[in-house]
Amino acid sequence: MSSPSPSRRRGLTVVTAGLLATGALAAIPASASAAPHRHTYAGSVPGFASARHDKGTTDADTTVEGELFLPLRDQAGAEALAKAVSTPGNPQYGKYLSPRAWIGRFAPTPADLKAAERYLTDNGATIWATPASREYVVFRAPAEAVNAAFDTQLHTYRVNGKRVVAPATPASLPSSVADSVSGISIGTYRQALTRPSGSRPGAGTTDSTDQGIAPQPRDASSTGAACSHYWDEHEGTMPEAYGRTQFPTFICGYTPSQLRSAGDVGRQSGAGQTVAIIDAYASPTIVQDTNDYMREAGQPELRNFQQIAPRPSDFVDKELCAQPSGWQTEETIDVQSAHSIAPAAKILYVGGFNCGAGLDIAMSKILDNGLSTIVSNSYGNLGEDLPADMIRGEENLHLQAAGEGIGLYFSSGDSGDESVNLGHTSPDYPASSPFVTAVGGTSEAIEKDGSYGFETGWGDILDKVVDGAYAADLPGNLYGGGAGGGVSSVFGEPDYQQGVVPASMADSRDSNGSRVVPDIADLADPYTGFQIGLRPIVDDDTLATGDFEYSTWGGTSLACPIAAAKMALVQAATGTRIGFANPALYGASTGQPSAFHDVTAPSSPVALYYKSARSGNLYLNTLDQGLSLVTAPGYDTMTGLGSLDEPQLAGYVWQNLRTRHGHQR
Repeated sequence: MSSPSPSRRRGLTVVTAGLLATGALAAIPASASAAPHRHTYAGSVPGFASARHDKGTTDADTTVEGELFLPLRDQAGAEALAKAVSTPGNPQYGKYLSPRAWIGRFAPTPADLKAAERYLTDNGATIWATPASREYVVFRAPAEAVNAAFDTQLHTYRVNGKRVVAPATPASLPSSVADSVSGISIGTYRQALTRPSGSRPGAGTTDSTDQGIAPQPRDASSTGAACSHYWDEHEGTMPEAYGRTQFPTFICGYTPSQLRSAGDVGRQSGAGQTVAIIDAYASPTIVQDTNDYMREAGQPELRNFQQIAPRPSDFVDKELCAQPSGWQTEETIDVQSAHSIAPAAKILYVGGFNCGAGLDIAMSKILDNGLSTIVSNSYGNLGEDLPADMIRGEENLHLQAAGEGIGLYFSSGDSGDESVNLGHTSPDYPASSPFVTAVGGTSEAIEKDGSYGFETGWGDILDKVVDGAYAADLPGNLYGGGAGGGVSSVFGEPDYQQGVVPASMADSRDSNGSRVVPDIADLADPYTGFQIGLRPIVDDDTLATGDFEYSTWGGTSLACPIAAAKMALVQAATGTRIGFANPALYGASTGQPSAFHDVTAPSSPVALYYKSARSGNLYLNTLDQGLSLVTAPGYDTMTGLGSLDEPQLAGYVWQNLRTRHGHQR
């Protein structure tokens, strides 16, 4: 794949996933024919593009990003292969294709790519990058040129407090080009709505000074305001709630050794495995920061690390994407938590030039070159209200990963069922894709000796103490975030969820059932969060950094790399390449339930004392509050099958999933 350069930006195009044939994308409208000489792409308009959100036409000179998705040569065959090689018991299980073989069999033709690129350049667009798989073309062009090339009108919309650009009318192409293009995505909505899934203590409070904590020294006294270094180290006094007045204080931030000890991973280190991480941009100090932290924590340094990222001069859409400084924290969470769990594994970081199509480019670099068998993605869109063409195109990347035996892990989001943001319930995409493993979140208690205590679902409701009383009826009225999940309105129920996910959850869309999110979960609650160390970027133009500092974070941004690293330990322990893990995981849930910590609702409310060190404001945080999402025995919509018990899962894989052919050993 070529790197962006000022003279010629090679463009990436994604293909439409033909999951319509299997019902997995049955809710996505297909493209329709327009005038005799043009073909209209009905799926190019996002659901939010309505009069209610419309702020008028987009200025003609506004630069927008787009992707043309190209058709796979054998869509049905790619889907069938992805299922077969990922499903234990299938004769093809584990017989993955190499990237070269997958591209040779399924990738769009060079002629289709050439036709799409020629049309773009002839109509004033700049091609940005093209993956070896030829699945999509990424381009950039002024709104005026886009309107003319695609016979549409770009408008600006207000969505979740952000201004985004999208087509107000379906895009179209001349019939002579349409045979080479299966879908179109145009606008800035991905950059504005794609966000890291990280969360800090104090989220949801109305006072910004309440957000974030400074780590306290290990000899902190139990004065009530002190955070705890393990579960219930300190307690604080609160107005009476749930029949008590003493509550455990929030966690200062668990350390790398606590993540490993609570995970009971023993001597497993992940040697021989690679955990790939995708985010936007790149931290200029990630190795130095991580090694300074690990030395201080008495843990192995980050010796086996590779970072593939654009030059800072090629970073674009920084303001829309919350700046490189915003994504530096995300990369730090991902790298330091994954390294903590699997300290001998190689960590491969691949950064995008933005948080839109740049993330697709990063993904294609991994898939097209077979750089890892495990990929952690700690970001997501706001719900599933995205153009159907874009979703189809993304699905083909997921099919490619499954066909090549590469497991994709996506954070499920940090806003619960999204009703707070959207006014209706929805899981986030890409976590809702049927060909990725969606990672939800838990609140975790780690005991004084480092052992696993318990987990409950991550969902924080805070109640502020004002004049010695709670400001609202318990559990409170301030939503502090929680693991994303719920029932997809886009994807049908995959085979692997049938018989495991309760029918009452999966059949809410139609008689065929729906995909339900998440699949698994791990530590995510920032009030029982993880401590990271970094030199924060203080200038997003020069990437200059400040002094080294510690901070405490959570979110499914934390859960996702932890889960991915645990899967690396399983692969290392068993000599098995698991690939797309969901069919195996759901099989393990019935074949060996002990492979998961089944996260259920507590028998009585569990709450934490939280006092802001900066403002002095005091809150009671009641856990396991998932809005419409709940924890329950077995599968549930906050934690899926539960958190991974790595030794038990490795035992199941060793006994049941090892095969004799080369791709699995």
